[in-house]
Amino acid sequence: MDLKDKAVLLTGGSAGIGRELAHLLKEKGARVTLTGRNKDRLAEMQDEGFEVIEADLSNAKGVDALIADIGEREFDVLINNAGQLVDHDFRKELPDPNAADDCIYANLSAPIRLTTALVPMLGRQPEASIVNVTSGLAIAPAARQPVYCATKSGLRAYSLTLREQLKDTNIHVIEALPPVVDTQMNADNPMSKMPAAECAAQILDAIETNRAEANIGMTKLLKLAESISPALARSITLRF
Repeated sequence: MDLKDKAVLLTGGSAGIGRELAHLLKEKGARVTLTGRNKDRLAEMQDEGFEVIEADLSNAKGVDALIADIGEREFDVLINNAGQLVDHDFRKELPDPNAADDCIYANLSAPIRLTTALVPMLGRQPEASIVNVTSGLAIAPAARQPVYCATKSGLRAYSLTLREQLKDTNIHVIEALPPVVDTQMNADNPMSKMPAAECAAQILDAIETNRAEANIGMTKLLKLAESISPALARSITLRF
């Protein structure tokens, strides 16, 4: 896809991977509307020329408000990038189920709800893309993050089936599977982390080249291990 003059809706675009991706899209000539929850970060992005919408995607009310704010605006690309990480480790303490609910909604329900709302509009464009940012942990989970892994696995399954359903339409479905990335969400993760800018660049390349799946960084090796033996892939990630 040639991104020049394309209208892009990018969730979670005020920090981390999303912020870097917003800048790269703008450099390509795209018109980017981004969402986020932090007023200060949104104001910074607005000062840089981005259209911003404050939105909390961890609940139905917030997603419905975003859909209402979109109104009659037309987009060529939807990037479901916003996500949450929740501490859910029984080895430490009894997890907070409410925190899990927020994570499940933000990571899985919100992308499904936004996709459902925007597919009719995307279908009216000459060319359109839906980009779902999942994770390498959608392939094989890590023990310390069971809820996060479950949501990303769910979004991966949704992406695969959505692509099949829309294969005869003008809407191209792309799944991006990052490794551990150096973002605020992963600040406490001791693993080696990919720079957010590098991850964003690989997602951008997948959009421009219309790839169905972008296995980014170490996810390439994990995908290879999974193709040889799913048990091998799980043995690698479950230790973390």
